Amino acid sequence: MIAWQVVVGRRTVGHGSRGGVTVVLARIGDGLSGRRPPGGRARRWGAVVTALVGTLALAALPSSAVGSAAGGGEPVVEPLTEGFAPDGVRIEAEGPTDVVQRVITIPPGGETGWHYHHGPLLGVVESGTLTRTLDGCAVEVSGPGDALVEPHGEGHVHNGRNLGSEPVVLYATYVVPQGAPLSVPAENPGCPE
Repeated sequence: MIAWQVVVGRRTVGHGSRGGVTVVLARIGDGLSGRRPPGGRARRWGAVVTALVGTLALAALPSSAVGSAAGGGEPVVEPLTEGFAPDGVRIEAEGPTDVVQRVITIPPGGETGWHYHHGPLLGVVESGTLTRTLDGCAVEVSGPGDALVEPHGEGHVHNGRNLGSEPVVLYATYVVPQGAPLSVPAENPGCPE
């Protein structure tokens, strides 16, 4: 079974279910909660947790934390980007799960096209200004350093556009059921362009 729930602050923005592993990220910087999920089932932490925690940890490191390898084989840590989610982020995933990271570049005047995801997407805008038209035709603008969560499911159709003069660079982490496509094309639900 695969279960998803994305909570931003105290508001659930996406959910669904099937069975397996549950992953919860309480807030960027807060770490993982050791509490049991509703119904008392223990969480089994696996590769999804490692990938998500590693991604968010790298993204959240300040530039001063970046070091170079010293003589003893110490790791070199190079942050890709960092962002801030003022309302916090929590993700739950159960069952076989693919975690995919991408760097998405949208040229000036470009767009992603209307689509939805089978699982939540965490993103950090590295540069440029991303204008997203969300379900219900709400518009959200994100700039450098902004973290975002895109909920999933056919009810959360959205489109990302670059209305600026420089490319938008977005670091995205997809958390989807194993083998599911990262995004599914969809029709504009009647929102103005």
